[in-house]
Amino acid sequence: MTVAATAASRPPHPGRNYRLLTAAAIITALGTHGALIAAAFAVLKAGGDGGDVGLVAAARTAPLVLFLLIGGAIADRLPRHRVMVAANALNCLSQAAFAWLVLAGDPKLWQMMVLTALCGTGQAFFNPAAEGMLMSSVSREQASRAFALFRMATQGATIGGAALGGAMIAAMDPGWVLAVDAAAFAVAGALRAFLDVGHIPPRTAGGGLLADMRDGWQEFIGRPWLWSIVAQFSVVVAAVGAAESVYGPLVARDELGGARPWGFALAAFGAGTLGGALLMTRWRPRRLLLAGTLCVFPLALPSAGLAVPLPVGGLCVVMFVSGVAIEVFGVSWMTAMHQEIPEEKLSRVSAYDWFGSVAMMPVATALAGPVESLVGRSEALWGCAALIVLVTGAVLFVPEVRGLTRAPETTEVATAKAPGPFSADAEGSVGRLG
Repeated sequence: MTVAATAASRPPHPGRNYRLLTAAAIITALGTHGALIAAAFAVLKAGGDGGDVGLVAAARTAPLVLFLLIGGAIADRLPRHRVMVAANALNCLSQAAFAWLVLAGDPKLWQMMVLTALCGTGQAFFNPAAEGMLMSSVSREQASRAFALFRMATQGATIGGAALGGAMIAAMDPGWVLAVDAAAFAVAGALRAFLDVGHIPPRTAGGGLLADMRDGWQEFIGRPWLWSIVAQFSVVVAAVGAAESVYGPLVARDELGGARPWGFALAAFGAGTLGGALLMTRWRPRRLLLAGTLCVFPLALPSAGLAVPLPVGGLCVVMFVSGVAIEVFGVSWMTAMHQEIPEEKLSRVSAYDWFGSVAMMPVATALAGPVESLVGRSEALWGCAALIVLVTGAVLFVPEVRGLTRAPETTEVATAKAPGPFSADAEGSVGRLG
């Protein structure tokens, strides 16, 4: 049964599930984006260097890579909201323990890595379930505007979360920011427990978890524009992750005056995503992936800005521009995925999408410190910018990337599924740049 076949049972506007998902995502965005800054500065406060910051960042993304495919298969077998609530509970407990260690004083590197890895494990199960749940909550005729409004709301929370996180770290211990994140996961998980999955057809018994994963692989690999853009983003996400998770806090500490300016820069990125989402509530590009891919090029600007380095005002400008650009990509991508992927396979395809997109992230963040020592911080950042430009240019040679078009508005609810991409999730950290 496809998304189109279930659309008639939904109201003309996104309903209760959409509102609950949006509210929960806003709450976690407020906590998570401050906590990402807090984790880096907690490592530095404990006496760590750039390499240690990279190791803790890698500890978060390594289990994300390891468990994503399993998480996607489970989310297509079990009620997705239960998977989301369980993942939120794990995130809450791990962040609460991290906060306690930091506030108690003298946290060990291995302890921070273990707790961060638990948080990444929760995200591995949460992300595919969340994407599938959001996309199954709207009909095709609602999709583009609903996704833009969802992202606009959550990115608005990102602005507040990043600015608040930077201000809190400047005024108090990073552990308090981590404690706020733990509380946010608890509240968001409680909201998600009330999601209604009655509109989703019951899952038919399959051939087991491995068979479901193979089925998702066939759905994924049969779409050249899907796997080519995911391959592109394996490099883009790695480059952006190294620049913003590792080098960014170091540049802020050494060149910009500490955590507060970096918080402002991240808030400017959030403001850009808010503006981009607002743009996408009105603009409906016909060639979804062509418009989105052209907007990946500006993601090289923050790395270049840090390499110079630009003053705080200039860095905020390039972060704002990249935020606008990634929202054009994000909404176009989510709309294409909703249009092209059968509802019963959304989480599995999303898992392969996430897996490919973040596969290089642990390696990039772990190697960021050694690369900086080998070639210098500025040279490493210029390299990140160059990689983003090169792989984005390469993917434009794929005909399907240039040619996939939006379904006609007058027939999109009745249009059957055809052969398609990934989306950004508000809780995905750098992952998916949302």
